[in-house]
Amino acid sequence: MKKKILVVDDSATIRTLQGFILESAGFEVQTASNGIEALEKLYRENFDLIVADINMPKMDGLKLIQTLREQDIYRDLPIIIVTTEEEEEDRERGLAVGANVYLVKPTDPKKLVMNVKMLLG
Repeated sequence: MKKKILVVDDSATIRTLQGFILESAGFEVQTASNGIEALEKLYRENFDLIVADINMPKMDGLKLIQTLREQDIYRDLPIIIVTTEEEEEDRERGLAVGANVYLVKPTDPKKLVMNVKMLLG
């Protein structure tokens, strides 16, 4: 059975690109355009991993991750941040709220897939 990944980014282009990369690697992908939409999807169905941007309207990626980590059911859900925020303090903040991996855009597709596979075992 294919592992399910939720890609969360306010850019339709990025969602489509990341979705294509991950589907090409054999994963099932769904998308959300912000943290609120992501939570709605997570509460309806199970995902094996989340790929999330930081800067999004309604609810940003950091708040999304923090919200998920506060709930037992999502405490161990693998989360990868893919963002344009490249300062060390941004990276530290992302990992501190509970992201497992922090990647900076533009991300090498092979690196994204490698990290997903690593986190999913």
